[in-house]
Amino acid sequence: MTGPDRARLRADVEALAEMTRGSASPGERRSAEWIAGRLREEGVSDVALEAFRYQSTYAWAHAAHVAAGLLASRRGGLTGSAACAATLASLELDASGRAQWLRRLLPAAEGTNVVARIPAAGSRRATLVLVAHHDAARTGLSWHPRLVALGGRPGVMPPRMGAVGLGFALAALPGARRLGRGLLWLALASYVDIATSPTVPGANDNATGVAALLALARTLTARPLEHADAVLLAPGCEESGMGGTGAWLHAHRAQLDPDRTLVVSLDTLGSGAPIVLEAEATLAPHPYRIEDVALAEAGAARAGVAPPERWRAGAWTDAILARFAGLPAISLLSVGPDGVYTEWHRPTDTPDRVDFACVEACTRIAEGTAREWDGKVS
Repeated sequence: MTGPDRARLRADVEALAEMTRGSASPGERRSAEWIAGRLREEGVSDVALEAFRYQSTYAWAHAAHVAAGLLASRRGGLTGSAACAATLASLELDASGRAQWLRRLLPAAEGTNVVARIPAAGSRRATLVLVAHHDAARTGLSWHPRLVALGGRPGVMPPRMGAVGLGFALAALPGARRLGRGLLWLALASYVDIATSPTVPGANDNATGVAALLALARTLTARPLEHADAVLLAPGCEESGMGGTGAWLHAHRAQLDPDRTLVVSLDTLGSGAPIVLEAEATLAPHPYRIEDVALAEAGAARAGVAPPERWRAGAWTDAILARFAGLPAISLLSVGPDGVYTEWHRPTDTPDRVDFACVEACTRIAEGTAREWDGKVS
């Protein structure tokens, strides 16, 4: 197994970081067109762009939930407490991507997915889906490194979401409503700040994942999997709530056999140390299957790379939507020595802060995992 070209990885990250790739924006469309062109350069002939409608930020939907919680807390009594609990449950469903009913009431714009396919070398028995979102996040004061670090290892929940959950809980209690409302007001202010803040360069999150996807396209075109078609999916609107992957699953889920499909997400790969998620959480934890986590470790061994550490992450990745859809899924990321993602959602998320040795290692793990799984498909 040959390793990816580190110089090419760097060039692709630098090219994407120069584009302003806000979710559901003209810049996201331009980055999708660029990725499609790069895939064709790597020899992939089956490449298409798929448009969908979605929000440019999750912040307004979350802010609306917090505002509803503030109103519910003022009612008092069992009615107010029940309304707070119901609103918190709705927020968790929205943040995890399972049910985003409120999004239908909010303004939306056009997002863009890039979808490519590399046929199996032999008889097709299965489908491998490699996912790397190409949009970049909005920044905000709540993404200051000192606040992000409060999530701690193993990063069970982003600090802001922890404050939101605690605020709802306290607002539902008769003796703690004032403190709960105070936390909810702070959360509301943070969401407004994010919604009105600029888009970051997104070199680590997630130009690195796209660069890895392009490197895998080159490898899989030269040496296809034996039994599995490889679908290369670069979704938009991940940062605003996994809208691109949700749209792709809605359109294509019926074509995917859970017993013969594997989804591998590549996200934020240049922080220093590769990791594979055991679970991820915004408010509630959502686990991945142990056998899928173990497959990533077997893939690392096949590639001659140290196994990724197992982590629980306080964030969402596209892979979790595949799990909710009943598909085997793996989420590969990386973390720095401080246990957080390098320059996460900061204007300083630039190519010079990316650990390209880590990007290369993650790419090798992804290829090793794909070939390990392909060898097991029967």
